[in-house]
Amino acid sequence: MSENVVRLVKDTTPPAPADTAAVDNGADAGPTVLTLVPPAAEPAPAVVPLWVRSGRALKTAATHERTRTAARVVARHGLYVAGGARIVTRRAWDGRTAARYERMLRAAEAAGNYEVAAEWEERGQRFRDARHRRRMDLLHSPLDAAKGLAVGTGTGIGSLVALGVVLAVATKDPWDVVTPLMAVVEFIRLMITIVSVVWGPLVTLAPFLALLALWSVGARQQAAPAWALPANARNGGGEPITPSIVVKALRDLGVPALRNAIKEMGDAGASMLGPIRIAGCGVEVDVTLPSGVSTNEVQSRRRKLAENLTRHEHEVFITIPEAARTVRLWVADSGALDEPIGPSPLVTDETLTADYVKGKAPWGQDLRGDAAALSLYQRHLLVTGLSNQGKTAALRALALWACLDRTVEFRIADLKGAGDWGMFDGLATVLIQGPTDEDVIKATEMVEGLVDEMNRRIGIRQTDPRAVFPPLIGIVDEAQVAFMCPAVDDDKKPYGGAKATSRYFMAVRKVHNQGRVVDVLMWEGTQDPTDQNLPKLVREGAHTRAALALGTESQAVMALGEKAVNGGAAPHLLRQGLDKGTLVVASDGIDIPKGQSSITVRTHFVDDDGAKAVTDRAKALRSGVTTLRAIDQGEERDALADVADVLGDAPRLRTNEVLKRLHALDPKVYGDQWTNDRLKSLLEEHGEEPKKSHGVMVVHRDHVLRALANRDGEGSASAAG
Repeated sequence: MSENVVRLVKDTTPPAPADTAAVDNGADAGPTVLTLVPPAAEPAPAVVPLWVRSGRALKTAATHERTRTAARVVARHGLYVAGGARIVTRRAWDGRTAARYERMLRAAEAAGNYEVAAEWEERGQRFRDARHRRRMDLLHSPLDAAKGLAVGTGTGIGSLVALGVVLAVATKDPWDVVTPLMAVVEFIRLMITIVSVVWGPLVTLAPFLALLALWSVGARQQAAPAWALPANARNGGGEPITPSIVVKALRDLGVPALRNAIKEMGDAGASMLGPIRIAGCGVEVDVTLPSGVSTNEVQSRRRKLAENLTRHEHEVFITIPEAARTVRLWVADSGALDEPIGPSPLVTDETLTADYVKGKAPWGQDLRGDAAALSLYQRHLLVTGLSNQGKTAALRALALWACLDRTVEFRIADLKGAGDWGMFDGLATVLIQGPTDEDVIKATEMVEGLVDEMNRRIGIRQTDPRAVFPPLIGIVDEAQVAFMCPAVDDDKKPYGGAKATSRYFMAVRKVHNQGRVVDVLMWEGTQDPTDQNLPKLVREGAHTRAALALGTESQAVMALGEKAVNGGAAPHLLRQGLDKGTLVVASDGIDIPKGQSSITVRTHFVDDDGAKAVTDRAKALRSGVTTLRAIDQGEERDALADVADVLGDAPRLRTNEVLKRLHALDPKVYGDQWTNDRLKSLLEEHGEEPKKSHGVMVVHRDHVLRALANRDGEGSASAAG
């Protein structure tokens, strides 16, 4: 709706003479008047031609997703028929000619395997000889067929007539002589009638049946271009691993010698592959590389190979088996490694027991989905990885299994101090929890106590080579705190460090050197290994080495050793934060596939509640253990009270066991000067003394408590007096 617009318009008409004075006095040249101006007309909308609108509609319809999907469906199924025809023709050609043998021969030559090439050449020659004999037989086959037909017809008619004679004699009717023959003739006529009825529709349907068969072959092999395949196939989601896919992935790996060799092999590149085997939540295949291609060229391109196989990098593992120039590929099903594994048998099976000598700890599952169990017998252990990757949980799971063997003694130092090992209170004979320098000092003295016990056992073994000792396992979690500790003792010797003057370093080295033979073992857990927080001599002293996700390949070498990393171990390729609890293990205590130097294990996670339930079962198996905690260095010891403490809930203990526990409580106070005689003197001083039980000197808990009560009673009486 248009509206009039009021505008101010200046009148430009010259003024009248009477107004001259006004003009001279500065007045306006003309009066201002209001003028009604009509608005400008709005432009009419442009008219779009019909052919333009039709073209736009056609373009929209042609490019619509539904149209494109329908076009892909039509093209896909049509191309399935063409691809099926090509596959069937190729199969027929291979069956009738020596093309297959020629391809295999070229593949073997390209791979540099001349023995296999000679074998395929011999097979091809045998095939040609057999084919020549068949063709020569065809020259004589018409005459032989005619003779056979004449003999067969005569024999058949004679047999039918003989049967008719027997029938005629039985029925006494001469016409029955030809009855069998006429029955056969009637049967032949019936067959001709049936064929004449069916032949027409069969001829009509035969082309469609043939097309259906070709479509089935093409659909099974997905013989269509990638753009025509379904969305999941185009994106590679869930794509099965086939020989052609593996060969194509290797061809496009970017190794010129490998690419050229596969091209020379033609369609026979799959001859490089061994059988594709189902292995857990994925498949496994051995690849024999052509001459001139080294295994490390494939290992260094793991990410590209995984992407060529439409997998993520963490879903493809490359290891080196025993065979020369061979790599073993393990390819996971898409997303399978992101699914958690089941709970630990330690939690689900309350009847589970442990045998330190002959048994294996249920640690988790390997990539094949098989149970991964680790033998702990006389093996020092090192578990390392980045922070918050499950190192403590993996280490604790082994200790939880071992504690179900009542003969195993634990001495534990948790230098994180977060309570991860609190459930071992009342189970471990020593438990230190804290990250301070004072806690490192206590942990160092604990390890030195292991050395003293080791030396004592070695001394016994020298006099009695058949002596057997209960296993003693010292555990230091977050051991990097001990190595980096700046504290020094009264003699200016550092507790931390990686030099020969370091008390912690030297104590660990001594246990590594000689502890195994007398079942004194050292387990350490440390994070982010370097030469400063995990010295070379310490990490190489461990028999079982395991690593969770690490930052660099050099750290992987520190954690597992150069041999394991060169053999395909790659903890530095695990995903930080996503592959928690997944570790790479190098040890002779776990079943590793033949020819490999390591194995990847997805460990079971046992939470704090489950761990406490396991330790409660372990405590029920034992007569009672008093967990000792180190005290400040300047605190004065009460020997009789300490004897009562180390006895715990046990009604009696051997004197040598009491001395061992006293030494673990405070090595400085209860050192070598504390012997059976001194312990006996202490008890006799308070009116008690060790007694014999089954021929062995023991200390009775009731006697010690009675001595304490008498002593305290005397003290109270004196104070009162």
